[in-house]
Amino acid sequence: MTMIRILVIPVIVCLLFFTGRTASIAAALLYVLASLTDIVDGYLARKMGIVTHLGRFLDPMADKLLMTSALIMLIGLHRAPAWMVTIIIGREIAVTGLRGIAATEGIIISASKLGKYKTLSQTVAIVLLILHYSLFSLPVHQLGMIFLWIALIMTVWSGIDYFVRFFKEAFSPNPHS
Repeated sequence: MTMIRILVIPVIVCLLFFTGRTASIAAALLYVLASLTDIVDGYLARKMGIVTHLGRFLDPMADKLLMTSALIMLIGLHRAPAWMVTIIIGREIAVTGLRGIAATEGIIISASKLGKYKTLSQTVAIVLLILHYSLFSLPVHQLGMIFLWIALIMTVWSGIDYFVRFFKEAFSPNPHS
């Protein structure tokens, strides 16, 4: 399922090269389906006990590739401000690097509920901004921007939380306990 997420990225990117409602709806649907494979994949891996080292590496990488490629395309379509996308992607890179450093030190920084809310708000924002065009009289783009602001706040907040947890663990009197 992780590979499906990775393989669908170029399709979403290609669809976003086409302006218009149909391409936007198709890209948004693919993004939703790809995001759902992450949930199903995680559930099945835990339930069946088939968590692998490769999966631990590829799964978050696939999520980040999916999210960052969509956000970058949204900049070019003038649907998302570059400065917001830069902060969101910068946080993802910083936290990924921090988790790598933590792992080399034997420190595990597990995903928090805050991180899960961040991911949810980013996903909703991205889907709405990909859709862009009004549907059923709903101002989809404006709703997407509201969720992007929420995602930005959650992104920064959860990023700070990761760094605080790392430094507490790294500099505690009984490290790695």
